[in-house]
Amino acid sequence: MSQIPEGVRYTEEHEFVRETDVDGEVIVGITDYAQGELGDVVFVELPGVGDAFDRMEVFGTIEAVKAVSELYSPLSGEIVAINESLEDDPALVNSDPYGAGWMVRLRLRDASELDDLLSAEQYGSHIEN
Repeated sequence: MSQIPEGVRYTEEHEFVRETDVDGEVIVGITDYAQGELGDVVFVELPGVGDAFDRMEVFGTIEAVKAVSELYSPLSGEIVAINESLEDDPALVNSDPYGAGWMVRLRLRDASELDDLLSAEQYGSHIEN
C-alpha cells in the first residue's frame, strides 16, 4: 500500500505539493504510488532555477527502467531551487519520495491554486480506482 501523508496536497497525475516554512513556496515531487508504478528511477531531468511554468505544464521528465514519464507542474510559479542530489542519486525518488527525493521548490504565482489540489483522502480514493 502506498504512503499518502496527511498535510500534503496531490494531483491526479501523481505529483505532491508540500508547503514550506517560506510563505508562497512549496516543494514538489512525485508520490509514493507514482514511484512504485515507475519502478527503479535511473534519471531525473529537472528545469533550471528561474524557469517559470504554468499549472500542469511539463517541467521535466523522470526515467525508470520500465518507462519515461513527464513531470507536470501542479501549480503555476517560478523554480527557486532544484534537488541537485537527484543528479547523482535518482533512486532517492524511490527510497524517500516525500523527503530526500523531492524535485523542485516552486514560488507560487497564485496561492489560491492550492485549493484545487487533492487532499490525502481524495488522492487515496483516486489511486484506488
